[in-house]
Amino acid sequence: MTFTRKSANLTPIQDTVFAIVKLAKEDKEKNGNDIVTDATIGSLADENGNLVAYDNVFKHYDKIDARTKAAYAASFIGNANYRDNVYKWVCQDHCDKLNHSVIATVGGSGAVSMTISNILDKGQTVILPDIAWGSYKLMASQFELDCAYYQMFDENNNFNMESFKNTISNISKKQDKILVVINDPCHNPTGYTLTVAQWQEIVSFINEVSKEVPCVILNDIAYIDYSYDLDHVRDYMECYNELSANAMAIIAFSCSKTLTSYGLRCGAAILLTKDATSLRETEIVFEKSARSVWSNIPNAAMENFAWVVSDNKQQFLAEKKQYVDLLKKRSDIFIQEANDAKLPIYPYKEGFFVTIKVDNDIRDKYHQALMDEHIYTVCVNKGIRVAICSLPVTKAKGLAYKMKEILEKVA
Repeated sequence: MTFTRKSANLTPIQDTVFAIVKLAKEDKEKNGNDIVTDATIGSLADENGNLVAYDNVFKHYDKIDARTKAAYAASFIGNANYRDNVYKWVCQDHCDKLNHSVIATVGGSGAVSMTISNILDKGQTVILPDIAWGSYKLMASQFELDCAYYQMFDENNNFNMESFKNTISNISKKQDKILVVINDPCHNPTGYTLTVAQWQEIVSFINEVSKEVPCVILNDIAYIDYSYDLDHVRDYMECYNELSANAMAIIAFSCSKTLTSYGLRCGAAILLTKDATSLRETEIVFEKSARSVWSNIPNAAMENFAWVVSDNKQQFLAEKKQYVDLLKKRSDIFIQEANDAKLPIYPYKEGFFVTIKVDNDIRDKYHQALMDEHIYTVCVNKGIRVAICSLPVTKAKGLAYKMKEILEKVA
């Protein structure tokens, strides 16, 4: 006998990240921080290993009146000033030829989940990158969807455009709609970023497919504000202006990453399309989803975001830049040493993570061997994720050489 729905997946969830975080913590308590290299958690940390909480975010948040923190938001789709500021912050002036709507969500995860649950019908297939954040697959399973995967990279470590197109083409012949997830820029977990030319090719292809079936691109931009080229990182969004009327882009934005406010659970789904009727239909469905699942997201978190990116924008950007520069310093060290040591990595350009290229048949053995040497990382499909976002410079130095030595022993 079971009290859940018959179609429920009763296999217990195994969170590969937090289980390893726990092991790393226990090792540090036993052997000390100097012995342990903890490259597990995907949160920005300072050089002392402490979680970064921006002064230009939280000092103002602390001053917000308690009644504002206690109050419901103005609407279950989010406060108007928040939604307006999210659109301006994310899209700037790049998507001016499109109709748009913004729905406040519980973090970037809420925007992704809302899209996956509402665009496709039960039994249909969502298209994912083969190297990706594991929760995409979990969400699909929860909503009784199948998954098809495009290969992120070809044998030359270039983005596999052929696999991307073939996967979409195959699915378009089997169902009446396409939903494809693209985690870009600063891809989790490889740190890859597509070029504007690649985005132009993607949009052109989506337009061709949309002649037969409606197409939705779910663009997860969780780490966009940690690009190493902040002046141009949003240039690719110009490509969205060329989407056909039978296509839509949904951008999943995360305040968690941008404002180092992971626990406040504040984000947004930004809907972009030329067709006003389709926009309104999608907006209605998303509104109902928000109302039925979480009802409200934190009022004070929205108010704080609106203040940070308007009244306090320049001060916030200056503080964030210090950590973007630190992230680049860490990644430069690791990437240079990985290249010197011939440690195989996927093409990293920017962002929180670097992924070691390891076949799945030896991945788990390698992962355990790393832990045996007090090096804690996270397993992903076809690799080992290194969270350089939380790795002090002193720990970044020499790490690639150690990882290569251990890989040679298990290969």
